Amino acid sequence: MKKGTISILGCGWLGVPLARHFLAQGFSVKGSVTSPEKLQLLSNNGILPFRIVLSDTEVILDNPDFFNCDVLVISIPPRRIEGIEQVFPAQIRRLIPFVQKSGIQKVIFISSTSVYPENLQNATETDEPFPDKASGKALVTAENLLKNLTDFKTSIVRFGGLIGADRNPARFLQKSTQAIPNAPVNLIHLDDCIGIISAIVDQELWGETLNACCPEHPYKKDFYGEAARISGLPEPTISDQAEAFKIVDSSKLIRLLNYQFKYPSPLDYLDSLKPEI
Repeated sequence: MKKGTISILGCGWLGVPLARHFLAQGFSVKGSVTSPEKLQLLSNNGILPFRIVLSDTEVILDNPDFFNCDVLVISIPPRRIEGIEQVFPAQIRRLIPFVQKSGIQKVIFISSTSVYPENLQNATETDEPFPDKASGKALVTAENLLKNLTDFKTSIVRFGGLIGADRNPARFLQKSTQAIPNAPVNLIHLDDCIGIISAIVDQELWGETLNACCPEHPYKKDFYGEAARISGLPEPTISDQAEAFKIVDSSKLIRLLNYQFKYPSPLDYLDSLKPEI
């Protein structure tokens, strides 16, 4: 029995497995990509394919039926380009009239814990975000654009660093030639990303901003050192000097959704990668 229709704007590393999850739950799922070559990938996974290209000046949309849905998930991270602080919010501004015209009432916006500065030792949703990086600044502006609208309700999910699937955490720090400051990690596994988004939809938790990271925060030397050993890669050089850091608090999410993480610690994920003896 069909539960309704979910449209996922941005079917990439997170969007495609998220779509497969919702399909298995009985939803009809529409997905968007930017290149025609990727449309077949969506079809092969049972996702209704659409090509949508957002720029800061226009929206290229082959079929507006994409926005005929019960829930819209916006999963398009800011690109690493010059001027992204202005470009990404402009893209969201271009998108908003399509959402309003369609009558969508429920939106999930995928954001990032990069909205918090590194000098905030315990980051909660009540903290005013003052991002260090341009991408974080772009996300804060986009968040505000969406949550200040009254035409629909937006739940914002601020994910930590993404691990799982084909993302080997041992390679994250391999290219660095300098010692990495030792600090707690703020990471989340793909399975928990999907579980949290699914819980928001199932429990109808709209109009909230949620931090989404593993509740446990091992230090970089422990996590990346173990990841390198498991992968047979050189261990990264990590400094013992004290540096500014943040610990992203996900207790609000756990409380409101009664959510139990599959991987409460990123080290739990590494344990799952170890060969059985």
